[in-house]
Amino acid sequence: MKNTRPLLSRLPARRTALKWLHWVMVPLFIWFLLVQPKDVTPFGPAAFQAHSMLALIFVSLSLLWFADLMRRGLASRPGPKLKGRWRTLHRALHLTLIWGLFFVAVTGFLLGLTSAVLLKAGGFLPIAPPMGWRDANDIVGQIHIIEFYALGVVAGGHALFHLWRHYILRDNALRIMLPKVLHRYL
Repeated sequence: MKNTRPLLSRLPARRTALKWLHWVMVPLFIWFLLVQPKDVTPFGPAAFQAHSMLALIFVSLSLLWFADLMRRGLASRPGPKLKGRWRTLHRALHLTLIWGLFFVAVTGFLLGLTSAVLLKAGGFLPIAPPMGWRDANDIVGQIHIIEFYALGVVAGGHALFHLWRHYILRDNALRIMLPKVLHRYL
């Protein structure tokens, strides 16, 4: 029998989709914390192309997450065991991460705009028309690097916060965050 349900009704629930988005972003985020373009260029154009493709995927997912935040707000809930400033910290960490990823994407665009050459994400998608503003490019490059590594510190704090919630506060934070397939390991 042919499935006649509309496409949208077959999509996963928002929270399920965001869980998978979150866990796809984690290894990509770690990759970009550890590996820069200069680290992959010695391995040839194919390695640089793969790195660039990962960057395009990372930025696309970041913008998708930001768009979801703008359209529907945060999907995460602090839980009943979090009280006072811990609830505030919960919200602040999540908003900082999503907005931070958005601003990393914006400065990446500005890097392309201020560049002297046409930069292409994934090797095929022009980032912005190159304006050749060398001084601005240097400044934007520094901002891009600083904000990404600062976001790495926030992401580390976010991970520690959720580990604390799960193991010390015992509110099952990791069970809520992980896809059901992984619950048996908790």
